[in-house]
Amino acid sequence: MTHAINKCSASETAACCCVDVGTIMDNTDCTATWRHLYENRQQAEAALQQLIEKARQVESEPCDIIGRFEEKPDGVQLDADFTFSCQAETLIFQLGLR
Repeated sequence: MTHAINKCSASETAACCCVDVGTIMDNTDCTATWRHLYENRQQAEAALQQLIEKARQVESEPCDIIGRFEEKPDGVQLDADFTFSCQAETLIFQLGLR
């Protein structure tokens, strides 16, 4: 019979097979991307401002924000990238958008 404790990988603790946070969050993915189609430019710009405010609440260092608007036949598409100084901030920001 194999016990669960023996099934743990090297990056897990033997006590409970819990994964070390460093295995999941290694600061390689610090950018959150937002894409949404709005009815008009005014709505898209207002949405970007709200997203910027949320990012500013999370950041410990200035977040690099790039917003792009593209006219589509059925509205205005907002594409925005939010690059934080660490992956934890990126995750907090993304969870706050849910």
